[in-house]
Amino acid sequence: MATKHEQILTYIDELPVGEKISVRQIAKALSVSEGTAYRAIKEAENKGYVSTIERVGTIRIERKKKENIEKLTFAEVVNIVDGQVLGGRDGLHKTLNRFVIGAMKLDAMMRYTGAGNLMIIGNRIKAQEHVLRAGAAVLITGGFDTEDQVKRLADELQLPIILTSYDSFTVATMINRAIYDQLIKKEIVLVEDVLTPLEETIYLKTDDPVSMWQKYNEETLHGRFPVVDANMKVQGMVTSKDIIGKQKDIPVEKIMTKTPVTVGGKTSVASCSHIMVWEGIELLPVVDEANRLHGIISRQDVLKALQMNQRQPQIGETIDDIITKQINVTKGKLKSENSFTCEVSPQMTNHLGTISYGVFTTIVTEAANRALRGHKKGDLVVENITIYFIKPVQIDSTIEIVPKILEVGRKFGKVDVEVFNQGVLVGKAMMMCQLIDRH
Repeated sequence: MATKHEQILTYIDELPVGEKISVRQIAKALSVSEGTAYRAIKEAENKGYVSTIERVGTIRIERKKKENIEKLTFAEVVNIVDGQVLGGRDGLHKTLNRFVIGAMKLDAMMRYTGAGNLMIIGNRIKAQEHVLRAGAAVLITGGFDTEDQVKRLADELQLPIILTSYDSFTVATMINRAIYDQLIKKEIVLVEDVLTPLEETIYLKTDDPVSMWQKYNEETLHGRFPVVDANMKVQGMVTSKDIIGKQKDIPVEKIMTKTPVTVGGKTSVASCSHIMVWEGIELLPVVDEANRLHGIISRQDVLKALQMNQRQPQIGETIDDIITKQINVTKGKLKSENSFTCEVSPQMTNHLGTISYGVFTTIVTEAANRALRGHKKGDLVVENITIYFIKPVQIDSTIEIVPKILEVGRKFGKVDVEVFNQGVLVGKAMMMCQLIDRH
């Protein structure tokens, strides 16, 4: 039985795109308190199929697919540019396919304008009308209002006219930044992207006998299965260790490992990998907010996803990507080892103009990572790291990073990293890593 919260989310999801939503209306329609309705609307907003705009209200917008994440709805643009909607509110749920800056003569501008575009324009009434008739929305910069006939046209065509006090350059930068941030999110593989779905998941009920585990084990050659109650809520896990020496008719509830570690669909695969290494777990149940089973994720799924992610073209770069791209391999002083060099660029420094602590940590971790990869194929999870900052490193310096592998076992690696600037030791780190084998 779905909770009230889940019922509201389903109700919102089934509303037509463009529909206005209010706390009061949902509370009344579903006979729930306004507090419960408010919490559900906020979650729908976080999940990206509802948008709340000041002075307009909350509307149902298109739910984005992962491959289409770089497209924004006009409602999201309003929030990015702190905008005000002058007309065409019924079109706020629509997605824009590109934005154009209208800083040219009208004829030239219209050649670049098409349906689904967003034209960023100043106080040019005639141009605004032409743009709307071409099927594009209008974003007026500089805080200028527009005429009533333009607002009426926008309402009639259901194409938004948005007003912002920022100038065109600032607005374009803000929209670009929002798209860029979404591209970075797109590259983060989540559990929901790679899990084995519920319909393909084999699970046991709490009152199933041990013989049922044996049947599934023979069919699949797997030994780990989640255990659920009558409401599909995860109650435990049963593994081959649990059933050794147990009678076939005992219910699995009596022998299962209770309150197992679980993950949600929105957990990143990297976090999932860390949990698996840390807890020594081969398989995790994937659950929703109510702890109901949605599927499973195995260590093989995680490794496959991490390898696939490394081969993806990086479109939106994180700070870590920028830093690691600047690390180059050089032949070390000892023939058996490689050292690395890195140029300290302006974005890698703190307010004093010296290398920041976070960047230094990223550099030594990446150097240790590369050194360990030369010894052992696979991925690693940093278990602990101790860093000593000995001397500040200035902007535009070139540093040399020398990792020394102290020990590599089957599951652990210890690395000592020294960092030099012009031959002088400026920092040192000691790292302990857990290694994930690629089977």
